Amino acid sequence: MPNSFFQFRQFRIVQDRCAMKVGTDGVLLGAWTPCSSARHVLDVGTGTGLLALMLAQRCPGASVEAVEIDPDAAAQAADNVRYSPWHDRILVRCTSFQAFAAQSLARFDTIVCNPPYFRSSLHSPDARRTAARHADGLPLDQLVSGVVRLLSPDGAFSVVLPLPEGESLLRLCLSAGLFLRRRTWVYPMRRSPQPKRVLLSFGFSDAPAREDSLVIEEADRHDYSDAYRRLTSAFYL
Repeated sequence: MPNSFFQFRQFRIVQDRCAMKVGTDGVLLGAWTPCSSARHVLDVGTGTGLLALMLAQRCPGASVEAVEIDPDAAAQAADNVRYSPWHDRILVRCTSFQAFAAQSLARFDTIVCNPPYFRSSLHSPDARRTAARHADGLPLDQLVSGVVRLLSPDGAFSVVLPLPEGESLLRLCLSAGLFLRRRTWVYPMRRSPQPKRVLLSFGFSDAPAREDSLVIEEADRHDYSDAYRRLTSAFYL
């Protein structure tokens, strides 16, 4: 069984009440997301609170809001925030992103989301895990429309997705006036023939996008690449 907690350098994620546990996708996104000048950050579908805490660590002085529709996960995220060094800068809201986007008057410099993306695969018997993993509750088009409403003019919206869903999101963003600013292809191992994930960042300005790639592991499991170690060094023990 997964551990009930995951210890990072500056904070701990307790995750026994969350359907989705700490994983590589979330850590990658939290470490990679462009946020150097962010003052107001939004984490969509925060789950354990991982991304909210990572961005609070990376962005000193920034206020962070985190939305989560599942009450148990929202409560656990709030607990993880409460015992972190940044408890006074992070607010967890138990609500759907759609409702939050419709009501919020705030604008965010950084919006980050590790979105649910399974569509045609079989649903889990665990309804909460299904909600966390499947796009039924937050389709990509509704995610994009909410982001367009909430993102500041110079802000960045960042996600991590499998390749097919990444292409779908790219098309939706372009149709909505969000332009690709950075794309990183993520290879699980050096010998992998193709990437399994893509990190994407969008903004309202139409400037040339930066493109690169990242290998997580070399030849063996847990033999992490130098690039991955550098990216995550502020977080992993």
